[in-house]
Amino acid sequence: MVDQDPSGRLAAGTQVATMMGGMGREFDGGYAELVTVPAAQVIPFRSDLPWEVLGAVPEMLQTAAGSLRVGLEARDGQTLLIRGGTSSVGLALAVLGRARGMTVISTTRSESGRALLLAGGADQVVIDDGDIAPVVRNLVPGGVDGAVELVGTNVLRDTLRAVRPGGVVCFTGMLSDQWTVPEFYPMDWLPNGVRLTAYSGESTDLAPATLQGFLDDVAAGRAAVPVGRVYRLDDIVQAHRDMEAGTIGGKGVVLT
Repeated sequence: MVDQDPSGRLAAGTQVATMMGGMGREFDGGYAELVTVPAAQVIPFRSDLPWEVLGAVPEMLQTAAGSLRVGLEARDGQTLLIRGGTSSVGLALAVLGRARGMTVISTTRSESGRALLLAGGADQVVIDDGDIAPVVRNLVPGGVDGAVELVGTNVLRDTLRAVRPGGVVCFTGMLSDQWTVPEFYPMDWLPNGVRLTAYSGESTDLAPATLQGFLDDVAAGRAAVPVGRVYRLDDIVQAHRDMEAGTIGGKGVVLT
């Protein structure tokens, strides 16, 4: 909540969210009870949802919504492949996709992730062995309309081959920590007519109306927030260990 706003734009006590924008890097505040941030990256909202739910929303919503809106220019009712579906952004993409009437195909490396993905809104689950394009094309002959790549460059070429001509792959995440493509040869990598884009947003890319609308949908039961585990600030070391191990099973939230 707002303690003080020197500009007078936001009254004390206003519920607000912030994210990215250098917090924890350019200035302190990644883990703090009180923080001073640039006014441009403060997003007001109104909600009675618990803070562990509210804390999970802004970053993953900004990334997921931006990937659909900017990266894919997605349309209602299309087919959507989410490569890296058990990540928090992947789970949020499934929620947003289902809300738009899209057919959602999500991937996971382990059979143990199937139930989580189906409960989160996926219509189909594909076990990712690094070569999923034939499986996806068996589910959707001709290829899906769009795909969000959350795993990284090591599987990007395969993801491109799961998309129809005229479809789009949006490169959003690098969970594999592989950031570059050695000796990238576009004529070989890009199937005819398949488009490759990218998305990377900041707090200014999450409109207050988008945040408020999503929170209202959660409160009304029309959407769900994939909270995997809630930690106290004293447990921050364990939170990072669980995140690195991939055992949170959704969004990890730290409360002060």
